[in-house]
Amino acid sequence: MRDAYHEELDSIGDGLVEMARLVGSAIGRATTAILDSDLKLAESVIAADQRVDDLQHELEARAIALLARQQPVATDLRIVVTSLRMSADLERSGDLAQHVAKLARLRFPDRAIPHDLHATILEMGQLAQRLMAKAAEVIITKDVDLAMQLEQDDDAMDLLHRTLFQHLLDDKWKHGIETAVDVTLLGRYYERFADHAVSVAKRVVYLVTGEHADDLQSDIQPVTGVEGA
Repeated sequence: MRDAYHEELDSIGDGLVEMARLVGSAIGRATTAILDSDLKLAESVIAADQRVDDLQHELEARAIALLARQQPVATDLRIVVTSLRMSADLERSGDLAQHVAKLARLRFPDRAIPHDLHATILEMGQLAQRLMAKAAEVIITKDVDLAMQLEQDDDAMDLLHRTLFQHLLDDKWKHGIETAVDVTLLGRYYERFADHAVSVAKRVVYLVTGEHADDLQSDIQPVTGVEGA
């Protein structure tokens, strides 16, 4: 019975990793769709979000069943409860990738993003994908130091987000109000996606240590960029 119990706990972790990989792929493909005005790709991202939702529902059902049957305590209880919260972060990440794809679909056949902002949006999309890949690695390895790095890595996304606003506020902006709204929304989607990746990593810190990441003193030095870039 205990072996089956721990196998079920492991399966919850596997589900979280799969969700992280799916939403990481989704944000990358959604970025391509919006930059290339690729309707077929946008539609595939939108449709694929159902798999992320299904995984969350399956994970919730397994977690609730464990709580009911096993009444886990201490560390095991922390695993179950924290996993439920991580699944919510990942599900919202999938929704944000879907929002990017829906914006591409809304503006098709036109391109939603002006050419002079393509490089910034591409960088935001690639960074979002790398952050989620690192979050997936943290779930697998339970590496607290790696988890703590994500918040530092997220600073790069915040900088890119500010760069977008600098373009929008520039007197030379010539792309109109509708495009300004699209760019504002898009920047928010990427910024929030990155925040969810950081949140997942912070929850792993709590899972491993029993302490909240913000309460821990870390000796990790700031890093330049994101590993795997």
